[in-house]
Amino acid sequence: MEIRIPDLGDIEEVEVIEIVVAPGDQVQADDTILVIESDKASMDVPAPQGGTIASIEVEVGAMVGTGHLIAVLEASEEGAGAEEGEEASQVAQENPPPAEPVEQGEGAQEAAPQSGADAATSREVEVRVPDVGDAASVVVIEIAVTEGDEVAADDLLVVLESDKASMELTAEQAGTVVKVAVSQDQEVVEGTHVVTMVVQGGETAAGAQAASTPTPVADADTPKVTESTSGPVVDSKPSTSSPATSEESDAARIYAGPAVRRLARELGVELSQVTGTGNRNRITKADVKAHVKQTLTAGGGSSGGGLTGWPLVDVGDPSKFGEVEMVALSRIQQSGARNLHRSWVNLPHVTQHNEADITEMEAFRKSLKQEAERKGVKLTPLAFLIKACCAALAEYPNFNASLHPDGKQLYVKKYVNIGMAVDTPEGLVVPVIKSADQKSIWELCEDIEQLSDKARNKKLGLGDLQGGTFSISSLGALGGTGFTPIVNAPEVAILGVAKMQTKPVWDGEQFQPAKVLPLSLSYDHRVINGADGGRFMVFLSAVLEDIRRLVL
Repeated sequence: MEIRIPDLGDIEEVEVIEIVVAPGDQVQADDTILVIESDKASMDVPAPQGGTIASIEVEVGAMVGTGHLIAVLEASEEGAGAEEGEEASQVAQENPPPAEPVEQGEGAQEAAPQSGADAATSREVEVRVPDVGDAASVVVIEIAVTEGDEVAADDLLVVLESDKASMELTAEQAGTVVKVAVSQDQEVVEGTHVVTMVVQGGETAAGAQAASTPTPVADADTPKVTESTSGPVVDSKPSTSSPATSEESDAARIYAGPAVRRLARELGVELSQVTGTGNRNRITKADVKAHVKQTLTAGGGSSGGGLTGWPLVDVGDPSKFGEVEMVALSRIQQSGARNLHRSWVNLPHVTQHNEADITEMEAFRKSLKQEAERKGVKLTPLAFLIKACCAALAEYPNFNASLHPDGKQLYVKKYVNIGMAVDTPEGLVVPVIKSADQKSIWELCEDIEQLSDKARNKKLGLGDLQGGTFSISSLGALGGTGFTPIVNAPEVAILGVAKMQTKPVWDGEQFQPAKVLPLSLSYDHRVINGADGGRFMVFLSAVLEDIRRLVL
């Protein structure tokens, strides 16, 4: 039995940081085989069943992706039958029985031959959706041709996408596109008519059917496509369509796979400006990264956003300023630096500050100390902050949203998942409390404690770090009177909480000592304006000052 890396979601590669077993070791089901680490967390890969480790196919430090072979397991007798069944099923899928020949008529690939001299030299061929394996249907995500286009052999016609990968339908031979029978985002199944072409010669129906053989597009290190792509993918061959249509088509004719397009979006790269070095001038990830490097170099050390970087100073030379020590950043710190820089450069940040009088909230929280001890949880102000933020997000849903890449639409989320920043020896991580608005204060306390412990012990799973809709960064007892937290994109807002202070507050007659909590709200100004930011802060402060508002 082959043991492979499980589904990593939208993470493309992880590093093997520990191999727990060796060839010849006996393992039980769920025993750890090795430990992998992404930019955000580490995860154990367990044995699917008991048996003997026959071989280890990776080394410590290797970068692997979803589906990568890591070990071979000789299953025990109990699992042998199931394994044989799985292998037989896989063989059956990979080697299906030969299809029955299709007779001319209904469902035939080849249209009726033309009369006269044309019949001997040209014919119409219908390109149909090929075998899509175990997928019930696929979606047309890109259409690369229009009616009237001349295409050569192997030119791209359309791109289809299942829930696991995308595939290209290419022309088997040269010809002219006379009909495009599908539309973008249309769901199709095996055998659906996609394109009609006029081709030269007397190719057989079998040859015509071969024209719809798919070519996988998804990169090897990205077996599961989690984001849809936009814009047709096509060869650079010029079109014979009208000038207006050709102009629109040429602007979108970029030959790149979904994973490459996603990387380009993350880095803010226009693929039309990238030169492809892959097969048939296909743009690869290396091409995108090389383009970014070249752009930064040409900009004189630009630090992003077209700004000129600071002059390079050799601070590592001890003869100039003094002795130094080179300390490597952890993977979490490196990833955090990249993400924060990207967010700061690409999002127009605005930060608003306010103070909340939490004197009554603190008195109520301390009155629950004994009850919290009986429940075995630690009741912290953070639980009340999360609860209050959930109420504010319900009142102002645009803060619980994400901006669509086209900048014209907004994803307003119907769920509330609160990310909380946790300081660990490896760097800052942001585990996510799922469905926070549906949980009580006690349940939030349990989640805070569990996720904090998992973060500090490097036990967070990938699911613990994904799906956040709003974040809270609390400095707690560390100090400070306010700061500017950076939005955790694709979220649009984050709340910073500084150290609570006792201040004199005027009650209308005299100054009274009050416990004041400094709040700092950063948001994406493309989505949220200053007035809405002010309303959000006023509402949030009111809830914290009188927590009875949570039941209204």
